Amino acid sequence: MMLPMSWIDTHCHLDAAEFAADAGAVVARARAAGVSQVVLPAVAVQNFAAVRALAEQHGLAYALGIHPLCAATAGERDLQALDAALTAHAADPRLVAVGEIGLDHFVPGLDRAHQARLCAAQLALAQAHRLPVILHVRRSVDSMLKLLRQGGSSHGGIAHAFNGSLQQAQVFITLGFKLGFGGAMTFDRALKLRRLAAQLPADALVLETDAPDIAPQWLYRTAAERAAGALMRNEPGELPRIGQTLAGLRGLPLPAVAALTTANAHAALPRLATLAIAQGCTA
Repeated sequence: MMLPMSWIDTHCHLDAAEFAADAGAVVARARAAGVSQVVLPAVAVQNFAAVRALAEQHGLAYALGIHPLCAATAGERDLQALDAALTAHAADPRLVAVGEIGLDHFVPGLDRAHQARLCAAQLALAQAHRLPVILHVRRSVDSMLKLLRQGGSSHGGIAHAFNGSLQQAQVFITLGFKLGFGGAMTFDRALKLRRLAAQLPADALVLETDAPDIAPQWLYRTAAERAAGALMRNEPGELPRIGQTLAGLRGLPLPAVAALTTANAHAALPRLATLAIAQGCTA
């Protein structure tokens, strides 16, 4: 008998305000769609407890880290709190990575030097705690690769929402990273990203939603529509349809894409495989 398809959303902010009223229903819809696991990255010390509680409540996975957009108010005390949390929950199988950490060179006015110091310190913590990382690399791929080459995490992880060049992708892969693809790939006009999704080695790709953000094409609403009250909240339940886009780009059957991206997620974040066994799931 053929096993049902199983998907992993490697990046979802279920603790976001957009899900405050119906997080349980969101998870139920995802499970009904075949999403067997969802990774919830933290963005600041203040939401460590929230992502951990949601993961425990709904049988999900989580990561702890300080997002570059939260770097301005983060300092040594936050890094100490992260270290303490990683130590306190070291035996928790649901803690699968340090993240979401990284660099953001898209938003104007951010202190890039401070971001880099904070990211380097978190890479060192990931190394010390023997955990992979989930990286935010918006308009900052070369700078991020420089940090990794200078002694970043040797445990690999995921470059979330990857949108760099083929050459940059190959360097991440060489360093042991998988590349996250999600809703942006579903837009017909995203030619470079779609070429990457089609051309990169099959074992380099993982799927993600970044919910509630990065809505896929079928959820997109124009600025005028949003101003009029239209919503375009992304959910982890959209992941199989995003996977269908990847299947079309690579000319693969949908079950093959589900299996390979699940296996890739397990390789990038090894504790996910342990959770799957404990929960009786297979790729």
